[in-house]
Amino acid sequence: MKTISQFLLPKSLILLSVVMVLLSPFWTKAQNQTNINSLNYGRDQLEHPTGSYIESPRETHPRSKAYSFRSTGFSIVQVNIDDNGFNIVDDAANEPSIACDPDNPDNMIIGWRQFDNINNSFRQAGMGYTTDGGESWTFPGVIDPGVFRSDPVLGHDGRGNFYYNSLTSANDDYWTNVYKSSDIGETWEMGTYSHGGDKQWMTIDRSQGVGGGNIYEFWNGTYSVCSPYNFTRSTDGNENYEACSSIPGDPYWGTTCVGPDGTLFVCGAQWNGLMVARSSNAKYPGEEVVWDFAVGVSLGGQVIGFGGDDCPNPNGLLGQAIISVDSSDGPGYGNVYLLCSVDRTTSIDPCDVMFAKSTDGGLTWENPVKVNDDTGNNAWQWFGTMSIAPDGRIDAIWLDSRDNFGSVNSSLYYSYSLDQGETWSENERLSDSFDPHIGWPQQAKMGDYFDMFSDDKGAHLAWAATFNGEQDVYYSLITPSYVSINDPDNLQSNFKLNNVPNPCSDHTYIRYQLPQKEFVSLKVFSVGGQIVETLVNGIQDKGEQVVLFNVDDLPAGVYFYCLEASGFAETKRIIVIK
Repeated sequence: MKTISQFLLPKSLILLSVVMVLLSPFWTKAQNQTNINSLNYGRDQLEHPTGSYIESPRETHPRSKAYSFRSTGFSIVQVNIDDNGFNIVDDAANEPSIACDPDNPDNMIIGWRQFDNINNSFRQAGMGYTTDGGESWTFPGVIDPGVFRSDPVLGHDGRGNFYYNSLTSANDDYWTNVYKSSDIGETWEMGTYSHGGDKQWMTIDRSQGVGGGNIYEFWNGTYSVCSPYNFTRSTDGNENYEACSSIPGDPYWGTTCVGPDGTLFVCGAQWNGLMVARSSNAKYPGEEVVWDFAVGVSLGGQVIGFGGDDCPNPNGLLGQAIISVDSSDGPGYGNVYLLCSVDRTTSIDPCDVMFAKSTDGGLTWENPVKVNDDTGNNAWQWFGTMSIAPDGRIDAIWLDSRDNFGSVNSSLYYSYSLDQGETWSENERLSDSFDPHIGWPQQAKMGDYFDMFSDDKGAHLAWAATFNGEQDVYYSLITPSYVSINDPDNLQSNFKLNNVPNPCSDHTYIRYQLPQKEFVSLKVFSVGGQIVETLVNGIQDKGEQVVLFNVDDLPAGVYFYCLEASGFAETKRIIVIK
């Protein structure tokens, strides 16, 4: 049976690795009084079945009301529900991943680790889909019923197809299969063998270039059917996967992304920090993948895993490394961003969300920036996750224990950056607190990650929490509120008025909140004060309003839109770029 030491180092160095583990700052800091110091290094690798599948049909389970929450700019909708929208008691779902149809953003799929009964750690590939933008969800069951599956990673191509990458194991071998659906998850093709291994991640090239449709996968090379190799790709739409190869630096516990020109990026942890690797030719079918470089990146700390009973996620990670590339038309185009919850080497704070960026294609990196703005040093900021909106806005979420001193109870927090990560908005608490130590399905963990993507509406998040007293999967839409340009004290707009994307090249959505049914005037002006377009001039109902403003025919420049209602007026700026 393999151990944590083998998970991190080659087998020939197992004895040396045990000594290094006991001394390494990757796992411990002498000044840190948290239970990161009390790791169980003899723990078995967790991603394998510990018993046989025991059928536990959902119709035999009690029901309870599904948890939901709605406020201005934020919503929570439970995904793992029965056909009538109720919570299924005594099952569990965690470690979610999300994908959407680019041609119809109302169509989304979330996949997760499905435990049919919390008394059994046997898990399967759970999934749910929505066709109404996340307002309601259908949970039809699992892919490959009765087969052990874990580590779900979802993706979509540029033609409306969804892909579900799933880990399985037997006899100490670990491999993955990728399932494809062309009907929003209602049916799935037979899974394609994709080599793979533990903590795999998958990215699909959605560009119109030569690599469009390519699927890239990497994983922890130690726990793999093709160890020590850790990378493969498909260039034929999931029909076949190439023989396993190696990424220099052997990253693990990380993610991948594809830039607007088809360049592939991989990030992950190493024994002494984090790293990023880049391949400029992976997009070309038929060419052997060559890696341009693999560089170390400082986030001011180390990735945390298996932190002991006093941390929020004892037998799992406190977050994996997230990498993304800015594909917007704005000033950050081509920037590469890295974010992770880390145990900082210069602070006794147990876990912070740290961010770094590269403006030269990942070769060099600027100094890291802390995203969470709490002033104490006793809070866990864990499961940090990042995505980039079409206008270049960077969204970040994490779980945060700052409101529960001395406890691991956590709430969902959010922040965004409009200046390529130089500064971050005031952290916003979005959810109630919950206890991550309850509802464990015979595993002391809530999985290892959350997943998110951003678009013109906001950030679309797949996450897990224990609001029902058990682990369940939720979908949230987070719409950032921008401050008025006429408000020097940074007070929020009376109407919660904002528009995304901004800057924009072809269209933008103007959003505002009305406290009651009333007459509304919404006009767009040039910098000289001439009316460019009247978007609204009539009575609108109470609640959130969204107005599409097409700017295709407008020259580049600065414009202003003014909302008048209830005797008040609010003006904000739109930047049009071509």
